[in-house]
Amino acid sequence: MIEEMKERLLEHKTVAAVLGTVLVMLVAFFAWSSMTRPKTQLQSDLPALSSSIQASSNFEPKKTKTMTSHSQDDSGKIFIDIKGAVKNEGVYELSSGSRVMDLVKKAGGFTDDADKKSVNLAEKLADEAVVYVAKIGEEVTPASTPSQAKATTASGVQGDDSAQINLNTATTEELQTISGIGAKRAQDIIDYRDANGGFSSVDDLKNISGIGEKTLEKLKSEVTVD
Repeated sequence: MIEEMKERLLEHKTVAAVLGTVLVMLVAFFAWSSMTRPKTQLQSDLPALSSSIQASSNFEPKKTKTMTSHSQDDSGKIFIDIKGAVKNEGVYELSSGSRVMDLVKKAGGFTDDADKKSVNLAEKLADEAVVYVAKIGEEVTPASTPSQAKATTASGVQGDDSAQINLNTATTEELQTISGIGAKRAQDIIDYRDANGGFSSVDDLKNISGIGEKTLEKLKSEVTVD
């Protein structure tokens, strides 16, 4: 009887020990789970957080395009009338800043009897001007421009005849605004003035090569010696 009780007690202790062990293991498991779960969750969130940080660091604000206003100047084109010893007389459209040589090319070039010295090919042109290319031996008689106030430094271009040019004080550029006076004749006038102590009369222009009676009569309204 006593032996039987001892065996039952031993069985109970064994069962209790097993249950205790299982209970301890369960408690340990739940404790471990509660400790490791946040860490695992944090690790799983790290790639997303890293991607977000990287995306933020690579973000560049859109550059605002500044609209630069390029004003289109309506005066970018000029219209010039060319007459005389060129192959194709007429009115030509050129770019602003063009020179006499550009106009002559547009007109097909000089004719065989053109006096190439009567124009300054390097001179710039102004809108509404008239360029006259004289023939060899011809006295220049330029046509009027659409606007008498318009003038260029090109030889043969009509200038403003409302103001007279003083032959004794005018510069080369001023002399070239006179009808029929190009760069060469302007320099000849200055050379004569320097050599003879000035002009005593407008008639002295006859002493300049290339200026005859007809040309002188046309120049008298545009020049003075006062």
